[in-house]
Amino acid sequence: MCNGSLADKILLFALPLMASSLLQLLFNAADVVVVGRFAGKEALAAVGSNTSLINLMINLFIGLSVGTNVVVARDLGAGRHDNVSHSIHTAITLALASGVAMMVFGIVMVRQLLEWMSSPTDVIDLATVYLRIYFLGMPANLVYNFGAAILRAQGDTQRPLYYLTFAGAVNVLLNLFFVISLQMDVAGVALATIISQYISAILVLRCLVMEQGPLQMDLKKLGLKWNVVKRILQVGLPAGFQGMVFSLSNVVIQSSLNSFDDAVLVAGSAASANIESFVYTGMNAFYQAAITFVGQNYGAAKCSRVDTVARQCVAFSVLTGLVLGNLAYLFGTPLASIYAPDDPDVVRQALIRMSIICCPYFICGIMDTLVGVLRGLGSSVIPMITSIVGACGLRLLWVAAVFPLYPTPSCLYISYPVTWTITGLFHFLFLMLVVRRRAFSKVQNSGPAYLATEGQHP
Repeated sequence: MCNGSLADKILLFALPLMASSLLQLLFNAADVVVVGRFAGKEALAAVGSNTSLINLMINLFIGLSVGTNVVVARDLGAGRHDNVSHSIHTAITLALASGVAMMVFGIVMVRQLLEWMSSPTDVIDLATVYLRIYFLGMPANLVYNFGAAILRAQGDTQRPLYYLTFAGAVNVLLNLFFVISLQMDVAGVALATIISQYISAILVLRCLVMEQGPLQMDLKKLGLKWNVVKRILQVGLPAGFQGMVFSLSNVVIQSSLNSFDDAVLVAGSAASANIESFVYTGMNAFYQAAITFVGQNYGAAKCSRVDTVARQCVAFSVLTGLVLGNLAYLFGTPLASIYAPDDPDVVRQALIRMSIICCPYFICGIMDTLVGVLRGLGSSVIPMITSIVGACGLRLLWVAAVFPLYPTPSCLYISYPVTWTITGLFHFLFLMLVVRRRAFSKVQNSGPAYLATEGQHP
């Protein structure tokens, strides 16, 4: 990552990561498709409308995996291999502990959370069953994400792809078996999902144990080193909080949609959101690439390459968003029909949402990739603050002030491209005027010695 051409290496990093993320989405998409086809629109709404709530509850810990990626990447770039080992064992321990805590919290609180979200009366019971089973898989979910973040830090996005390919195939087969053969509807798809998550977690742990070199993990050395936890939290906690803020704003939007008390509307929005997720995942691969490539090159004190990484990752993200977003809308009817083949009203509602969100989705890609550059440089507080203002604050203001004047689903959907544009502009200004200058001046004034000693353990 720190030498030679960049464009080809970014693509070789991002494309397997993109495929891996798409397979993760297939866990949920397979659930939605199977229940939509074989269990009815209420089950479709119960499974598909809970994405924002799930993300709200786990994004804090997914942010910590981002912190792990940054810490490991910068240590690898600076050649601090002892620190890498400490970070790996601490990160996996943190993932296990966080996963167990989230599992308990989710099982206990999910019904109350759904009631606060105004979940439709004909959906809430099924949604409760689905989510309680889903949260049983939370330890595996977090272990896989932390383990994959560690592998990405050294540029390895291929092995996570192989593991998810296998786990995804198991998920689809179990979905069909549980729902069609055993008639388990939402419980069946949730059970299939958590089984596949545990498979992927076991595979990534086995990979780290068998690894040779600085990424090798010894299960006997698992434990928390608080100086490592502090470094992970410095980047990961603001990143996780930022993800929670975005998810909170999405929960507010979902609650406003639920207020129509219309299962067809909720199901159509859920189908569209699943299609949008595939577009977002394509762009998000370049956000992940920006974090890792910027982290390693900044760790190696190669500032000019940091600028090149930023430009190329943004360009790739824009291209991906424009192509995938417009193709998704162009083929929106057949795509939405996969989720609800016999219900044209659900398809129509999905197309309304896709027309507003999919086509300008590349703006979201720009916003996220700039955040990746900021985090790779070690700055997580600034994007967190701008996200609070631009994403959560403005969307809440939109729901409170604009939506009552135009109480339609379209009015809610328009809030997305508006807030992406404003938040992305803030990220760009802070990157160019504050973070980049400050980060580069530290290297220029102190030389590689600054980064060689940063983060060392006492």
